[in-house]
Amino acid sequence: MMTMDAVFLPVCLWFSYVLRLSDFWPGYFIEPLWWIFPFVSIFGVLIFAQHKIYQSILRYINQDALAQILRSILILSLCLMILGFYAAEPAMPRSIPFIFAFVCTAYVTATRYLYRNYHQWVLTKLLNKGSVAIYGAGSAGVQLATALKNSKEYKAVAFIDDNRNLRGSFVAGLKVYHPDELKDVVTAFDIKHVLLAIPSAPLAIKNKIINKLISANIHILTIPSIAEMIMGNANIDTLSTVPIQNLLGREAVIADDTLIKQSIFDKIVLVSGAGGSIGSELCRQVVQSRPKKIILFEINEFALYQIERELRETADPACDIIAILGNICDEGHLDSLISNHCVQTIYHAAAYKHVPLVEQNPMVAIKNNVLGTKVLCDCARKHNVERFILISSDKAVRSTSIMGATKRMSELIVQDNAQHLGKITDRASPQTIFSMVRFGNVLGSSGSVEPLFRKQIREGGPVTVTDPNVTRYFMTIPEASSLVIQAGSMAIGGEVFILEMGQKVKIIDLARRMIHLSGFTIKDDKNPAGDIEIKITGLRPGEKMTEELMIGTRSQKTQHPHIFKVFEEIPTSEALHQKLETLEKGIKNYQDSLVVEAISGALTGYNCGTSSKN
Repeated sequence: MMTMDAVFLPVCLWFSYVLRLSDFWPGYFIEPLWWIFPFVSIFGVLIFAQHKIYQSILRYINQDALAQILRSILILSLCLMILGFYAAEPAMPRSIPFIFAFVCTAYVTATRYLYRNYHQWVLTKLLNKGSVAIYGAGSAGVQLATALKNSKEYKAVAFIDDNRNLRGSFVAGLKVYHPDELKDVVTAFDIKHVLLAIPSAPLAIKNKIINKLISANIHILTIPSIAEMIMGNANIDTLSTVPIQNLLGREAVIADDTLIKQSIFDKIVLVSGAGGSIGSELCRQVVQSRPKKIILFEINEFALYQIERELRETADPACDIIAILGNICDEGHLDSLISNHCVQTIYHAAAYKHVPLVEQNPMVAIKNNVLGTKVLCDCARKHNVERFILISSDKAVRSTSIMGATKRMSELIVQDNAQHLGKITDRASPQTIFSMVRFGNVLGSSGSVEPLFRKQIREGGPVTVTDPNVTRYFMTIPEASSLVIQAGSMAIGGEVFILEMGQKVKIIDLARRMIHLSGFTIKDDKNPAGDIEIKITGLRPGEKMTEELMIGTRSQKTQHPHIFKVFEEIPTSEALHQKLETLEKGIKNYQDSLVVEAISGALTGYNCGTSSKN
């Protein structure tokens, strides 16, 4: 560009003379001033260099660069005016510097913008970029369209927008179409992807749009949220598949920071099962609220190593992080640990939770889930821990699996401790608040269907669904973890906290949407040429068709608008401890029948070894 300017700036000056004097070679004026032509060449390049014109990346040239160009040309024209009027004989015609400014501006801007458009044309032709439509002709859509001009993968060919007033208009050089014209647009431009550029739209509107695009068999990509862009975690053109959270069918529940900090700030917190899906996210959220100390208790060595390393990189240096490798059933270890560290808050997330595996290994699961909870509760009560929060499951409600039964037994143990302490009035030391949180399936946790479906889709299918009518409640891992912490702050003892979960989701619908959102089509009788098949495998042992969150039918509001609590009837303490003694005896002697009998007798409605369709 410097070479071109050095050559063509004198040409611009000559052309200014031609325009002014209507003569191809006005020698009378030009020849005496021959020295001014090399001056314009050399001095013009120096001025442009001083104003960093040559440091602008031409394919990203914008209005700022144009302003710098105009400023440089103005300075060059003023210098030309001074030299032409006062240092030359005969004097330069007075209009020449002004004409030169216009000619020079036209030359410089034209060469820069022609190069930029040529570069984009070459990218389009050589790279065979895929045609995409942008859903949303607002500011985010315009920014995305601008960014895609220099993309090596996609070229924007149209906007789609629900605003009928924009229909047929042009935004950022692209025509705007209404969603009713979607199929015609897809066919006309051979569109394979639609990019969602509506980062601040409510989830209900996004889901409606996603359903419409899925029905047209179009692969959907989305831009990051505004929060991600503000925090610098992503750019406007950082495209990704639609997050699984968009399939919840409801807005994510926002946490109350006051409740989060109440049980954690400047306290000593212990998280059992700290390396698991829920436990690890609990630890992440706990350290954000600046506890005095966090104790990570985990039986899996590698999981403990991973979460400890992560927390040490992100936590406040003032927070003491202690990683303890241990078994939740080791009463002596837990007793000394809680005593020595003066633990104030316990989040109990340690449990075996994979339904089919637990069904095959009932003795180990009952020992860990039930007796481990009893041991931890006993230690918490003995050392006057301020709060003990159990993480339970919707499978505990009218359970049909060993896993659900162990969770319900754990709930009864926690409720019994709360009831027992509630009757004690003569204790000098504060009483432990025992409470629990019950929620549905957690998206992305180990054992949930979402990572399994993703793996099956990556491998080309089939995607396995147990039954086309199976439904589940879903929530995200951060939602589940913040619910546990907030519930602990609101607990008074013995209640069960649940989250407003919205509508149940059919597992087969989740599978279909994940296949479509991954850019594939479903292979079935209607579409034998599709990409991925959905295979029905039948209910597994202990699996239910649907899940519930409450044993009763009534719930009470809390100070958080989306968190509710219920108080449920429990057996007498004597009856519960008799069943626990029977469980301990059966586990000690490896008597499966005795253990199953104890579980069956303790839980109303439990049906061992069968799946319920209720």
